[in-house]
Order: sequence, then structure tokens, then C-alpha cells
Amino acid sequence: MKHLRLIVQACFAALTNGYVRGFVEGKIYSGPLKQLCVPGLNCYSCPGALGACPIGALQAVLGSRGRQFSFYAIGFLVAVGALCGRFVCGWLCPFGLFQELVHKIPFPKKLKKLPGDKFLRALKYIVLVLFVVILPLTVVNIVGIGDPWFCKYICPSGMLFGGIPLTILDEGIRSAAGMLFAWKFFILAVVILLSIVVYRPFCRYLCPLGAIYGLFNPIALLRYEVDSDKCIDCGKCKQSCPMDIDLHKEPGSKLCVRCGKCKKNCPTGAIYNPVLAAMHKHAGHSKNQSV
Repeated sequence: MKHLRLIVQACFAALTNGYVRGFVEGKIYSGPLKQLCVPGLNCYSCPGALGACPIGALQAVLGSRGRQFSFYAIGFLVAVGALCGRFVCGWLCPFGLFQELVHKIPFPKKLKKLPGDKFLRALKYIVLVLFVVILPLTVVNIVGIGDPWFCKYICPSGMLFGGIPLTILDEGIRSAAGMLFAWKFFILAVVILLSIVVYRPFCRYLCPLGAIYGLFNPIALLRYEVDSDKCIDCGKCKQSCPMDIDLHKEPGSKLCVRCGKCKKNCPTGAIYNPVLAAMHKHAGHSKNQSV
């Protein structure tokens, strides 16, 4: 199916943000499903959100008065990362879908990456360590509770899906909007403008969730490998990759969101998923034995 990934992205975004009553009444869903994390960056404060963002859940526990270790959030991130890696970013993240749609807006010259790309790519790890872990643990109020620094001061997804809708729907929130709202709106505006020119700039440079999942890319079950016997080093995988990855040289790239364009454009079929290939081989072997 030509638009399979887009359909999956749209359906998953609708599924995880399907609390219609929240958009009608301007209220946040607080039922039992909110105790469960969803794989992508999906703001807890979005009026339609039915689940919790794993980054938000992690910060909530780290910043709590007891400073408990978040076994659930860490375990969830490790399990999803080991299974999917950044497949989540390419197929299941609502904010990833938003950036892709914005990138379709015509512009005279699209860029594969920004100047200083290697340095900028390190920013997401700085954001992860500093804003998601260190600051919520160490900068606390008078009763010993830390702020969710990433969610509160950086996350453009929270602004897009939570801050703006709630401000529109709730007069009290609208009247209280101040400098913090303006700052978060500025970050979102910058991400939107960059998304027109560069494919998924937030995913590439700032997302702490993508930073975590990217660490699992080389070992995740849903990963790509290159058959050296079939590969002719034609460069078409890099040419077709919107993240500008040379899969021939770096099949386990931490940037790869598993969009599948490299695999689709490989003329020799050298790009494959080893787990699916092994299952297919086993199924074929079993079929031959039965015959």
C-alpha cells in the first residue's frame, strides 16, 4: 500500500488522542488509561490524550518528593526501545507525523540537514540528561518537588497538542497565559519553520525520547541490516533517505526512523530486517519439510 505508513501514523494519533469530550469541554482525561504510557511523544495535557507520554511520566516520578526510581517508565522505554527502536518515531509518534506534514509545504530549497549538523545532533542527549533527569532531580521547590523541565519549558508537542487547545477552550487558562506560554509558542514556531525546510528537525536535534530509542536502533528487533553480497554501493539508500543516512555504512544509525524509503529504493534488495528474514526462512524450511 502506497500510503501505509501515513495511514498508520494518522490512525495511531487518532487512537491515542481519541478523547473527543476533552476537545469539546476543554478538560483533560484523567481516567485509568492515563496511568499507561504510549510509545510516542504524546502530551499528557492534550485534551484528547488517553495515555501518558513516557518522558512526562519519567519526569513526574523523578521530580516527586520521594525521588523514586521510575521502574515502570524506564522498563517501558527499554522494552519499546529493544523491540522497535526509532520505528516508534517513524510510525507511531503524533508529533513526528505533524513535522512530516509541515515538511510537505513547498519551499524553494529543502535541506537534508542544518549547518553544524554533527554538533546539533548532540543536543537531544543534552536535553535528555539535563532537562529530563538532572534538573527535575536537583532543582526543587520548598516542599521538595521538582518541575518537569522538558515538558514545561521545551516540548513543542505539548504546546501544539496541549497548550494551544486548552488556551483556546478554557477562558481561565487563556487569561493566565503569560511569558511561559509565549516562550513555548516561540519554540513551536521555530520548529514549524524549520520543519518546512528540514525533515523532522525536532526528531533529529532535540527529542529526548528519540535519543533514548535511537540507542536501541543497532539491536532492536525492528532494525535494518545490509546484505554485503547483494549491496552494489550505488548510494540510492542515502539519496532516498530523508534523514540523510548512508545505510550501507551505518545500518544501525541512531537517526533512522524506519520509514522504509531506503529499502523500497534499493535496486538489489540488499536491505532487510534480520528477524523477519529469519522467520521467513524458517517458515519456508518448515513448508519444504511438510512436503
